[in-house]
Amino acid sequence: MIAERIFSAADNRDPDSIASRFRAKRFRRFAEMLRGAREPVRILDIGGTPAFWLRHRVGLPARSEITLLNRAFEDRPHLEDMRYVVGDARKLDMFGDLEFDMCFSNSVIEHVGDADDQMRMASEIRRVARGYFVQTPNKYFPMEPHFLVPGWQFAPLSLRAWLLQRRDWGWMKRVKDRELAWKTVRSIRLLSARDLHVLFRDATIYREKIGPLTKSVTAWRVIAYDQTDRATAASIAPVNPSRFSSNDASAG
Repeated sequence: MIAERIFSAADNRDPDSIASRFRAKRFRRFAEMLRGAREPVRILDIGGTPAFWLRHRVGLPARSEITLLNRAFEDRPHLEDMRYVVGDARKLDMFGDLEFDMCFSNSVIEHVGDADDQMRMASEIRRVARGYFVQTPNKYFPMEPHFLVPGWQFAPLSLRAWLLQRRDWGWMKRVKDRELAWKTVRSIRLLSARDLHVLFRDATIYREKIGPLTKSVTAWRVIAYDQTDRATAASIAPVNPSRFSSNDASAG
């Protein structure tokens, strides 16, 4: 019974779930950031789906052009102001410097790989967009959001892989093969608020709360049209890897 309630609360497909209410509130905050933006507003969504934008686009500026970037698309409804690009968040070389007004990314950066991969994604976002809104689950929230097990993210990798070989956990299906189980648990690298701020050092960090606990964190930066107000894309320095660590237990 408890497991069913946790699963139900975390189900984004249910518009009445806790997760869906958080997502809707998050998107309202994003839409608010676009008020007064020059139209058409060019938005890049990394990891997004057309279904999400068809459901949430109310509140955006009237003339908004949305580019969805993902590794694959199950469907591509034809809309004049929406285009689809198959690609990798770590290498956005199909886009020019500051090609977009805003980059939106919801629960993606924890899936792109190791620390170097996350740095590449962050650097590319800051290169191609004048503003950004990048959300990720908080590493220090007690309930791990993919496997739905309290403290799962702090257990040894070997234990997590062993457990995944034996049964489904949360949204993650059982993986019988040992190497693939290891690869699966390693493919999710949660970030703290401090980690996110290192990746997006010109950002404001917003914390979504459940009571006193931070459920997720968002790095956001409003659109800057005047390039003298921010570093130009060509001069953005790479993140120093020595400053980027998810092992700081004081972060959160």
